[in-house]
Amino acid sequence: MSTTWYDVSMEPRWLNERENRAWRGFVSLRRELNARLARQLVNECGITDAEYVVLVHVSEAPARRIRSRELGRALGWERSRLSHQIARMEGRGTVTRLPCDGDARGFDVLITTAGLAAIEAAAPIHLTGVRDCFIDLLTEEQLDVLGDIAERITAHLANEHGDCGTTNC
Repeated sequence: MSTTWYDVSMEPRWLNERENRAWRGFVSLRRELNARLARQLVNECGITDAEYVVLVHVSEAPARRIRSRELGRALGWERSRLSHQIARMEGRGTVTRLPCDGDARGFDVLITTAGLAAIEAAAPIHLTGVRDCFIDLLTEEQLDVLGDIAERITAHLANEHGDCGTTNC
């Protein structure tokens, strides 16, 4: 039995010109915007995009502490990627691992004073980049449409492809 979500015996429904423009535009936008914002974080803040997203999630968690499993799920990362990232960040002194209450195999991630200082310094700079390269270029109506599109696709992925988790389907 095949585990793919499409029928491999069917002829592909190739993209028409409009669809191709939208898809390739989205792929290019995502790649270029993410690269620009990631470069800004490294150049101006000395942290990587991966460090930034971990620090954001941990700093926003209750008591600035989060279960590693919950963090991995929120980021869409596999366990090994998260573990390696946390180890690098522990080496830099921005987070620390703590035993997880009630789960000897799991661990919690706690932001350190240095990690909190790093995210507090980086967040306004990152926000400026997001506004300059994205938000301020769009009208309120375009932002609403984009928000609707994102919600629709995210809901579809969760409802129709949710069993994929963080792996490639």
